[in-house]
Amino acid sequence: MATTHIVKQGEHLSRIAQQYGFADYRIIWDHPKNAELKQKRQNPNVLFPGDRIYIPDKQEKQESRSTTQVHTFQKPSQTVLLRLVLKNLDDQPLANTECKLDVEGKAFQLTTDGSGKIEQEVPKTAEKAKLTFKDNRVPLDIEIVKIGHLDPVEEASGQRARLANLGYYLGSLDKPDEAQLRSAIEEFQCDYNLKVDGICGPQTQAKLKEVHGC
Repeated sequence: MATTHIVKQGEHLSRIAQQYGFADYRIIWDHPKNAELKQKRQNPNVLFPGDRIYIPDKQEKQESRSTTQVHTFQKPSQTVLLRLVLKNLDDQPLANTECKLDVEGKAFQLTTDGSGKIEQEVPKTAEKAKLTFKDNRVPLDIEIVKIGHLDPVEEASGQRARLANLGYYLGSLDKPDEAQLRSAIEEFQCDYNLKVDGICGPQTQAKLKEVHGC
């Protein structure tokens, strides 16, 4: 039966779709009743608590094929792609760096590319991961405890999270230090030749989303 799902913190559409038995999130995302939300959020895996998503009825699909040939049917992936970029304190990529990604009990041995990027498919239900690598031969552990918790850049919480991920904001995400946050915004604006006013307006949001990658 069709229903409306109210997004909770940490939920993304791939996970929500799986919850309702849809292997392909696009069946939900592309539904006309979700057009307004799709236009507003743009990324189906960056939603905000309180967003309302229409969940349609599941439809039986039939395919006609010749009985004299062999046909292959591909099932949609049960994973999502986790992408990380590693940089040092000088904002330089940690290229060709060996690291280990632990995702809820499963370990992946990975090596960053020339831009410091790693990519790994993880289960749609995954929420926690730990990344271990060495920078100048010093082992570092980075706890990624909130996979899927990144809020849209239009929201203040999404702005703080991106500034923190990029190394500009070091304060609390839940109880922000307004002076420290303003300073972080100003530093970001200065680095990217934006108007330096300490306000995360539309232009700063757009650049923040571009630099962060989502």
